[in-house]
Amino acid sequence: MYGSAAVTLTIMTFALTMALILWRPNGVNESVPATAGAAVILLCGTVSLSDLWNIAATVSSAAITILATIVMAIILESFGFFYWAAEGLAARAKGSGIRLFWYVNLICFLMTLFFNNDGSILITTPILLILLERLGLKNREKIPYLLSGALIATASSAPIGVSNIVNLIALSIVGMDLYMHTLMMFVPATAGLLLLVFLLFLCFRRQLPRKLHARKAGFAGMGKHPLADRPPVPLPNVKNRGAFMRNVLLFVFAVRVSLFVASYLKIPIELVAVAGSVLLLGWRWIVLKIPPADMVRKTPWHILVFAFAMYVIIYGLNNIGLTDVLVRVFEPVVSRDLVNASLLMGTLLSLMSIFFNNHPALMIGTMTLTSMQLDPLVLKIAYLASVIGSDVGSLLLPIGTLASLIWMHILRQHNVKIRWHDYVKVTLIVIPPTVLATLVLLAYWVEWLY
Repeated sequence: MYGSAAVTLTIMTFALTMALILWRPNGVNESVPATAGAAVILLCGTVSLSDLWNIAATVSSAAITILATIVMAIILESFGFFYWAAEGLAARAKGSGIRLFWYVNLICFLMTLFFNNDGSILITTPILLILLERLGLKNREKIPYLLSGALIATASSAPIGVSNIVNLIALSIVGMDLYMHTLMMFVPATAGLLLLVFLLFLCFRRQLPRKLHARKAGFAGMGKHPLADRPPVPLPNVKNRGAFMRNVLLFVFAVRVSLFVASYLKIPIELVAVAGSVLLLGWRWIVLKIPPADMVRKTPWHILVFAFAMYVIIYGLNNIGLTDVLVRVFEPVVSRDLVNASLLMGTLLSLMSIFFNNHPALMIGTMTLTSMQLDPLVLKIAYLASVIGSDVGSLLLPIGTLASLIWMHILRQHNVKIRWHDYVKVTLIVIPPTVLATLVLLAYWVEWLY
């Protein structure tokens, strides 16, 4: 047992850490308050030094996999891949604002599927901002594309566990591999995403411009598209840029598929992810003559620090009895049947994510589930429902995910104004029915599978 002072200090440290992460005074990196909070938790004794080894073993695989994925995204950016993708998006819209809406959401879905949710936000948002600016859209007309793209990019981490670092950590905790996660989750989560984008279209259909008329450049069908005046990244050893980009995309797709094969064969997925990044680095070295040394500077190492520090804090909350309380309250309901397990855990994780961000919420929820005496299938359903709440339900408020906070920060940097009122009046309509439908479909889908 821990003293009342240690328990109080642990709770206060968690609350202050989350406040600083969400506030980010002077743009401080989120790993700074997380590390300070973890240090306090260690000093007050609610997490021991021996616990750190278990924490490192839990977090390391997920963090390395996500870092390797981000490295691949950085390499593709140096090829000019994302601008090439945006050019294709602009050309295929063919002057239609409605067609552009569907293509924007498709590219945001694919970016998250190929990389991860935070990386998708960082990649797609600046490209969309440039594209929409060159199309001459007003602030009000930009919001449907930017907001729907951000929601789809973030929610798209639900279908496969490898698109979100917290999902990967939670997978490790419950002992589920990527293959099993995708088999159970891909169909209901993708159906939920289709419902979400349809509801977003209904919300924004009156705001979407029917015809796009670029002010700063012509549009496809009028000579050139809005991004055509930006010089492409020089690829001196490449004769056919389009074929080269498609080959790069196929390679990235092969790496993603290899992660699932490795998971099925019980091969550490971080080894496959790192190998894919190394091969792509070598490819870039050959084509662009850029040695890999720049990756040391460009790779966001703070993600590893942040994930480790946050888990230390959550481990402290677990050690002082938070998960024991949650187990006593929720185990009787969760254990009844698959539908109850799905609806309860999905709703609980949605609320927890809204109030103190989805990173700690999913960690607490997963540790709670592993402390319950649940049937193995019910445990899996409850975990997957927790992921839906964490990845989709958390989007009700912009503070629910770090990806949403990053998105709003990028918008402010580009002087695009979107108020909380503008955000919430849309998410209140689209997020609750999406979460509810996905949770129910998840339960019946898994029941049908087994």
